[in-house]
Amino acid sequence: MSLKIDSRQLYLQVIDQLKQDIESGKYKPKQKLPSEFQLSKELGVSRATLREALRILEEENIVTRKHGVGTFVNPKPIFSSGIEQLNSVTYMIKESGKTPGSQFLTTEFLKPTADERQKFAPRELESIVKIERVRTADDEPVVFCIDKLPEGLVPVDRVHQTDSLFRLMEAYSGNRIAYAITYIEPVSYHDRIYEILKCDPEQSLLLLKQMHYTAEDEPVLYSVNFFRSDMFSFHVLRKR
Repeated sequence: MSLKIDSRQLYLQVIDQLKQDIESGKYKPKQKLPSEFQLSKELGVSRATLREALRILEEENIVTRKHGVGTFVNPKPIFSSGIEQLNSVTYMIKESGKTPGSQFLTTEFLKPTADERQKFAPRELESIVKIERVRTADDEPVVFCIDKLPEGLVPVDRVHQTDSLFRLMEAYSGNRIAYAITYIEPVSYHDRIYEILKCDPEQSLLLLKQMHYTAEDEPVLYSVNFFRSDMFSFHVLRKR
């Protein structure tokens, strides 16, 4: 099957064709694509053109190329959210039609570090609460969460009774989270977290570091969340 005559550059046509083949089920999630030689012959393009198309598909997280092994189709994320809109993990899981849940690992009181004091400034910190949880969708682990907040904002003996710290904080201390400043980083491997989330060692995680604020710009919750990249995707709406 050669590509039809098109005014666009060939690598763009290759991208569209491979996306169509994946969408139609010709190539299934986690399936290895034919060799570069076979694909370039089938599509009627040079291997250089094919490689450029595969490079862009990898940047878009549609495929993964493993040196010396081949190119594999990535599973399509189940949960997707605009990063410009602050949605809780609970909300995202519910919106996908699955049932959210939590597995609580640890809850402890800690003396704040200098970095944590700076993050929560100008609030004076005596002690912070650190909560580790695994968020689940239909009982499957999908997010590893580390939440830190000043002591007294949530009833620590009740955190295991709810999936939403947002709602618990608002009900208990009246602090309603209005917005967050978020940083996103890729994580290639982490022994403990990969085991807990049952990740393939080859897949990556999406790490979201977020400081949450009230409408009065008061910092009340710092979260470090590790999302399975085969389950979650985030996008941004950009305007001129």
